Amino acid sequence: MGKTLCVIQTSAVSCTEISQLCKEYLPGVKYIEIIDSTLIDEVVGSGGVTPSVRRRLLSYYDTAERYGADVILNQCSSVGEVVEIGRQLVSIPIIKVDEPMMVKAVGLGTKIALVATVATTVGPSGRLLRSVAEREGKDITVTEYLEDGAMLALMAGDRDKHNSVLLSAIEKAAAENDVVVLAQGSMTAILPLIGHIDKPVLTSPKLAFEYLKEFMG
Repeated sequence: MGKTLCVIQTSAVSCTEISQLCKEYLPGVKYIEIIDSTLIDEVVGSGGVTPSVRRRLLSYYDTAERYGADVILNQCSSVGEVVEIGRQLVSIPIIKVDEPMMVKAVGLGTKIALVATVATTVGPSGRLLRSVAEREGKDITVTEYLEDGAMLALMAGDRDKHNSVLLSAIEKAAAENDVVVLAQGSMTAILPLIGHIDKPVLTSPKLAFEYLKEFMG
């Protein structure tokens, strides 16, 4: 019997990309998804993960396991810290979408830029980056660049506004650091415009699926 991956998403913005990555990297794996856009709306509106968001997300982990998933991919960085609780609730692995990216970033340099388009991602992503560095025994400096509102523009369908707001921040971050980490998976929309940047600019979805390909065999 083939394996099953369940992707839990807090927005439909990345659905098409995630589905394509699954087909590319995990062609023999059954793909199911749980999407609840009210989660990110509440997180952004409340300035962080609320008890209600935590309860719903944990219920989705439980549902994924009952659906027969072998692995869960938690696709939203803003709620990534709930994964630590979820790992105690279910018996199947839960992968944070941005952790493979953080591991690669720590391996590429000591001055790391964290570029975010949602304020609620800055704290969780920064803590994850620092915890990975501590685990790897590396001293790093993390500088945060927040372009708040760009994600909302993308969710509203305004890709051009999202990209124009974001590009100057990435250029500045690259000039001042060894490597640039893009906190939101949805920020892959900017990739066609950054070919001129001579520092590594990392995004989470592709790296997560590269990891999943190895992890799921």
